[in-house]
Amino acid sequence: MPELITPTVRLQASFLTAVAEFHAEPGQAVPWFVKDVDPAALTDPGPDAFAAYVARVLAERTEAGMRRDAGVPMTTLWWAEGDQLLGRLAIRHRLTPNLERIGGHIGYDVRPGARRRGHATAMLAAALPVAAELGITGALLTCDETNTASRRVIEANGGRLTATEGNKLRYLLPTT
Repeated sequence: MPELITPTVRLQASFLTAVAEFHAEPGQAVPWFVKDVDPAALTDPGPDAFAAYVARVLAERTEAGMRRDAGVPMTTLWWAEGDQLLGRLAIRHRLTPNLERIGGHIGYDVRPGARRRGHATAMLAAALPVAAELGITGALLTCDETNTASRRVIEANGGRLTATEGNKLRYLLPTT
């Protein structure tokens, strides 16, 4: 049964396969987390470069290790079953004014080869208690008006539409 786990080098092969799936997906933008992977982690066949990438992602949970372009600490978790990476999710510990408009507290991606199986809905449900542990009582999530799949995922998890800004829908989800 899939579960949210802390990023680990154990999933290196599956992670790299998922990255290749995202790059090969026709007509879709490559998610930011794929673009953010250290180039050496993608090309070095040994475990050291990938271990350094995983360590960096884990450090992003702290003020000292956070990504400067993100402006907030975030907890990245992987949705996995056994040695198979199915998706990834990031919980932003707080919001900047920009994240309040676009992005919100939680962002998630399911690898192309694992879509349409309920993973995004289950992954978000599993993340809400983690967000609560981080002190987030109501998680803000945003999605494009045209992203029917994300709308369904958010609404299935109790998301309440609070506003529309441009083409972005803003939802508030209880974390408890």
